Amino acid sequence: MRRTLLLTALAAGTSLVAKSVDAQEDQPGSDERPQKGDFLVHSAGDHADEIIKPSDITLGGPPVHAWPKDPKSSVIRKGSRLNEIMLLKLDPGELDEETRSRSADGIVAYSLICTHAGCPVSEWVKAAEGDKNILKCPCHNSEFNPRESAQVVFGPAPRRLAALPVAIVDGSLTVAATFVGKVGGQQAG
Repeated sequence: MRRTLLLTALAAGTSLVAKSVDAQEDQPGSDERPQKGDFLVHSAGDHADEIIKPSDITLGGPPVHAWPKDPKSSVIRKGSRLNEIMLLKLDPGELDEETRSRSADGIVAYSLICTHAGCPVSEWVKAAEGDKNILKCPCHNSEFNPRESAQVVFGPAPRRLAALPVAIVDGSLTVAATFVGKVGGQQAG
């Protein structure tokens, strides 16, 4: 009897957690692309859903994964995987002019979604040439240079990663403008 009661309570708790997650992802605006003024929040880990501060990002990587969060409604825009971004802090002197113009104190933001097949760009590895790290998609080995607007440096990706201009407002990272470039993988056909 006690075991049945515990299992029932566990099942009910799991159901409530699942409904809570679904409710967050189904809230109006959760699937809208990042908007100017959105905060950036951690997408995973011990600090999930907490606002990201510049000090949360280590110079030279690894990338910090984030979601945009509407400052008015507090809706985290995680209803579409196309909204997840990665943040890197790089030496501003190493950034090309275009990249620097979209950065905040060397912090750059790019779509997490590879432009080839739509897999997550999840690796931060040494480039084949030189001693700098690059972003890499493990699905088909596309590589992107975050210092040069995430241009493709190797692999089948047809274009660079979409960039998200960022700013620092009152000590927090925010979205400065909408994505620059197309988010997601190439269309089949």
